[in-house]
Amino acid sequence: MSIEIKVPPLPESVTDATLVAWHKKEGDAVSRDENLVELETDKVVLEVPAPSAGTLQEIRIADGTTVTSGQVLAILLEGEGAATQGPANTDSQVAEEVMPPVQETAASAYKLSPSVRRLLDEHDLDATIVTGTGKDGRVTKADVMTYLKSHADENVTPGDPAPAVSVGKLVTTRNEQRVPMTRLRSRIAERMVEAQHSAAMLTTFNEIDLTKVISLRTRYKESFEKEHGVRLGFMSFFTKASVEALKKFPVVNASVEGTDIIYHDYFDIGIAVSSERGLMVPILRDVDKQSFADVEANIADLGKKARDGTMTMEELTGGTFTITNGGIFGSMLSTPILNPPQSGILGMHAIQERPMAIDGEVQIRPMMYVALTYDHRIVDGKEAVQFLVSLKQSLEDPGRLLLQV
Repeated sequence: MSIEIKVPPLPESVTDATLVAWHKKEGDAVSRDENLVELETDKVVLEVPAPSAGTLQEIRIADGTTVTSGQVLAILLEGEGAATQGPANTDSQVAEEVMPPVQETAASAYKLSPSVRRLLDEHDLDATIVTGTGKDGRVTKADVMTYLKSHADENVTPGDPAPAVSVGKLVTTRNEQRVPMTRLRSRIAERMVEAQHSAAMLTTFNEIDLTKVISLRTRYKESFEKEHGVRLGFMSFFTKASVEALKKFPVVNASVEGTDIIYHDYFDIGIAVSSERGLMVPILRDVDKQSFADVEANIADLGKKARDGTMTMEELTGGTFTITNGGIFGSMLSTPILNPPQSGILGMHAIQERPMAIDGEVQIRPMMYVALTYDHRIVDGKEAVQFLVSLKQSLEDPGRLLLQV
């Protein structure tokens, strides 16, 4: 029996998607629930699984095509013996019959995670040439990176060869590659420009002495992980401290809609996460009702989903305030851009030991610069500065977070 493979229902407010890549060819045998194709929307990647075992009889939509919900992507011939019932005597089928290694490549491809497949595609690599160290010989992202490092001299960026350029007696080649933006990168670009044009953004700064947070974390990190099964990081401290500051200055937790200010009595905090596809901002819901362990576990879970490309639209939608941590990449100071329609975003940075004047003496302290970018249309400078002061007080005296003072 023939089954139509269709574009699944798209998330609310998403009208179309781009077909990123097929993982099977016409005539390939497929297993039930095996990922056949990836579709990319403005925010998430959707995997379309096979509804039944059989043979991919016909592919109707090519890579790079824009598709809509319900559109037929391919025809699947159901049944284990369906491979012999497809179109006869095509060149591709003859090649597969006389070249078993091609089938082997296809069989190994479905074992790859989306992030590994994208990395292989970026470097124009075949999965069969990379030694897999994962379960059942599966190729992992680390395996691909190891291969790239060990073959650095052999790998060149895919593209047309550039002409040779003579510099004195030295002849070199200079390559260029034109790559279209992914839908996610294009959407990020649009939102950044939108933020610059629609909000009156201003940034204020402060610095925080993290001596007590680090001491508390060092003292309890082993027992915390043993008790809750998750590591105690800095992000939970900053997230909980941000909520306390937002309670004191609710306009920073508000958003603008036309000429109205929308105040939120809940705290849905966006945590910016860097992924292979670009910056994503998954949302932690009702952070004021979560414990430190809940925050750490949820951040770890959302971060993994972002890296694996399995984030859902619901997990990326909404948010009343955002936190971004450039410090993990070594950033000392930055001015983050608002995530519309939010009116505030907190930028964390690298922790650096610096000499500080403490009670008339110079002491070396672990310091972090923090930045608050805010929408000056509704947030006054006084409120923005006091927000950072509240954040600073909570983190320099973590007991305040427990007592909520």
